Amino acid sequence: MNLPTHLKTCRINFTNVKKISQYGLIIAFLWIVAACKSPTEDVAPVQTAGTTDASVSNQWTTLFLTVERYAPGYRPPVAARALAYIGLAAYETVVPGSANYRSIAPAFSGLVIPKPESGKVYRWDVAVNEAYYLMMKGFFPHVVDADKARIDSLHTKLAVAVGAADELDRSKKFGQDVASAVLAYSKTDAAGDAAYLRNQPTDYVPPTGVGKWQPTAPDFGRALLPYWGKVRTFVANEADKLAKAPLDYSTNVKSTLFAQGLEIYSNTTPLSKEQQWIGEFWSDDIYKLTFEPAGRWIAIAQQVVVKEKVALDKAVYTYAKVGMGLSDIGVACWNSKYVYNIERPITYIRKTVDPTWVTRLNNPISILVGVTPPFPSYPSGHSSFGGVAAEVLTNIYGPDYAMTDRCHEGRTEFNGAPRSFNNFYEMAQENAYSRVVLGVHYRMDCEEGLRMGYAIGRKVNQLVWEK
Repeated sequence: MNLPTHLKTCRINFTNVKKISQYGLIIAFLWIVAACKSPTEDVAPVQTAGTTDASVSNQWTTLFLTVERYAPGYRPPVAARALAYIGLAAYETVVPGSANYRSIAPAFSGLVIPKPESGKVYRWDVAVNEAYYLMMKGFFPHVVDADKARIDSLHTKLAVAVGAADELDRSKKFGQDVASAVLAYSKTDAAGDAAYLRNQPTDYVPPTGVGKWQPTAPDFGRALLPYWGKVRTFVANEADKLAKAPLDYSTNVKSTLFAQGLEIYSNTTPLSKEQQWIGEFWSDDIYKLTFEPAGRWIAIAQQVVVKEKVALDKAVYTYAKVGMGLSDIGVACWNSKYVYNIERPITYIRKTVDPTWVTRLNNPISILVGVTPPFPSYPSGHSSFGGVAAEVLTNIYGPDYAMTDRCHEGRTEFNGAPRSFNNFYEMAQENAYSRVVLGVHYRMDCEEGLRMGYAIGRKVNQLVWEK
């Protein structure tokens, strides 16, 4: 008999083989093979993440959306990057316990994720609680004491678990080790690390020229994140980061750009009730009023996770995948914004149609009327985030997943009444259209934002997530 090399070290006595029945011989040989398994082969830890409740992940997601709403500097796309790394840490903590998903860390040079002990039992909810806690502390060290207390409080609440002491300690340490590794990796991205401290740099001077963006009324805010195109991406390459060329600038009444400016002006003077509802429903622009537009899509994903009662491994898979797409499209969109530097519709319309015109985006916090976000127009950030999220969520939950979005249900500052949709693409397209309704984007901005989002979403989907 020619045995594998690692079986030759086993001392097997075949003297009495003839006395063993054929059935018994088979059983005996299988036992021998198992007993003599190569010491270099890993034994997977007990895989229970597919039967563990996703409550821990969902609660941390809710807290993220609360904290980032008030965190200084956490407007798009800074929050998108945080979502990606926090989601990645949670995912990598849980996948060793999943029979369905696999680590994606090998796809990212420089990211080394610790491994759990072979054959050991882990509490994946306990482990991921530790990972979320350290990641939240790492990405929100600058928030007010009340929010720091919320982070500590949720960690303490979720850390209460029943089980063997060694099992719980082992689980906690593994979650902490994974989070430490991902945090360290995130800090090697110099352009993105702690960017919330420098999101409107004073050294940036926008280029001048015909049709080029300059700060807009009413607040004339400095450019937001003009260097964000240098932030490290997960799947997007340099070509993915560059939008197609925009329409040629022209004030000729027969030009396509003029037609798109006139579309904005005509649609917003005045708005119908339906248009007003759509515009406000998707705005997510105002610091301290709502989460920002990337967070909006995690809130949508969370509604799906909760509705479908998915297990912990699928929940962290959903959040990580959407977060990674949001982060990359944020880099790509902002890169293109400052490559093309296209002026906002308010500037164009005041020059060509009506010098008194204002947008339909208002800020009830600062009581400013007719707001425009402080960065170039092309492509649209809202549309980009919606496109990538729709592509990823469709890949996970299917092309015909219908839902009612209740993100802003009960709001009194604007019309946040729930809206129902037949699929995620329909949501993304309405989200994009809302920017035209509000008067802050041309149609070309929104169409290109969706296209870029869909493309990067497909690349995120192509990573080898499943076993």
